[in-house]
Amino acid sequence: MKKLLFSLCFFVILMSAQAQDQPLPATQAVYVELGGAGLSYSFNYDFRFDKTKIDSWGMRVGASGYSLEGTSLFTFPIQVTRLFGRDGRYFEIGGGLTVMAFDNYYYSYDCTGAGPCVETKVRTDDYNFILDVNGSPNVMGTLNFGYRKIPTDGGFMWRVNLNPIFNSNGFWPIFAGLGFGYAF
Repeated sequence: MKKLLFSLCFFVILMSAQAQDQPLPATQAVYVELGGAGLSYSFNYDFRFDKTKIDSWGMRVGASGYSLEGTSLFTFPIQVTRLFGRDGRYFEIGGGLTVMAFDNYYYSYDCTGAGPCVETKVRTDDYNFILDVNGSPNVMGTLNFGYRKIPTDGGFMWRVNLNPIFNSNGFWPIFAGLGFGYAF
């Protein structure tokens, strides 16, 4: 009986040690996306809720920003996504929102009168990135349909997506994103 119990314990310990030796799949990624949910571009972190399966539900969060003469924009895309597929090739669907804050202004010149022209900085609450946006901060809805190539054991990954965007001023069905980065 002692030999049987000892053999059973040894077998359980051996099996659990072997299970721990098997590497987990690459369920996290960091990548840069041009276009897509970040609107102009974004730096993103993506993870799967189930750390043992790539083809599962997950989430991506990112950040983007730029400042040009007269305009500055900051975006924060958040999406819940689902991957379908195997062997490193996945169809991706999802949806979420992009929080955006902007500062938009122009200069007005008044050259009437005898003196020099007077320059005035005029701030506006309107912004247009494909769709009109009224006021800052604001939110734009995003959808996600695409293809993702991820090595199962990690490494270089890329993705290409169709990202329809919408807000209270309309819907733009043809907006796309291209991302590349590192999965781990």
